[in-house]
Amino acid sequence: MANHLIQNASKKICLSEMTLAEVRQADFQVAVLPFGATEPHNLHLPYGTDIFEAEWIGRESCLRAAEMGAKIVLLPCLPYGTESNLSTFPLAMNLQPSTVMKVVEDLVHTLSQSRIRKLVLLNSHGGNDLKPILRELYGKTDVQIFLCNWYQMVRDAAGQIFDMPDDHAGEMETSLILAYRPELVARNPDGSLPADMGQTRPFRFQALEKGWVGMTRPWHLLTTNSGSGNPHAASAEKGNRLMEVICERLVPFFVQLSNEPIDESFPF
Repeated sequence: MANHLIQNASKKICLSEMTLAEVRQADFQVAVLPFGATEPHNLHLPYGTDIFEAEWIGRESCLRAAEMGAKIVLLPCLPYGTESNLSTFPLAMNLQPSTVMKVVEDLVHTLSQSRIRKLVLLNSHGGNDLKPILRELYGKTDVQIFLCNWYQMVRDAAGQIFDMPDDHAGEMETSLILAYRPELVARNPDGSLPADMGQTRPFRFQALEKGWVGMTRPWHLLTTNSGSGNPHAASAEKGNRLMEVICERLVPFFVQLSNEPIDESFPF
């Protein structure tokens, strides 16, 4: 699709790019709210990695859904998330979970006032634990709220696309940024990444290592430079392949969600 067509189509879905007249004429049934974060991503990716991922995934999936008839609007990305366990790294910009909860609650109220009753939270940051928000607001609003942690949604496909598992700033995230914002990926003079291998320190407890018990991991002890996952096999081609998988799974949902009326048994 030509760039001018992408820009014209995007203007119909991105709230930040629309005028009041355009919004008044629209009949939006679904709002998508991307969630990012501002935090370090090893030595090669920018602090805004989670923001760029959320914006790109949101724009691509909403645009394709709109082309299939979905009445959908993409809200501006929230650029901050919960960073309490990265607090020893400089400028990891933290919002406490209770703060995130209040922000979402206020935005949901705004959507309800605007008669948009279907909201999808599109989350790109593992530190954002958003499921409790859905439980907290259930029964308190007429807005039906859905949550997509896209990095969890594609775990099966990621194992087929990427050589190494990705936790943070590894091969998957690096591939997405190489595909979307390659100019922001730091390079050595020889073209290699100035990143470490993303090694992590093992827990001394088997229950934690196996995932039987969980905790908030202190990242300054877990990693060297905030990276968990080896980024050195990343490529833009892999990032584009992953984006296709994401859109294949999200776009039909957006279209159906737009078309389905809310009745007494919704969403069943």
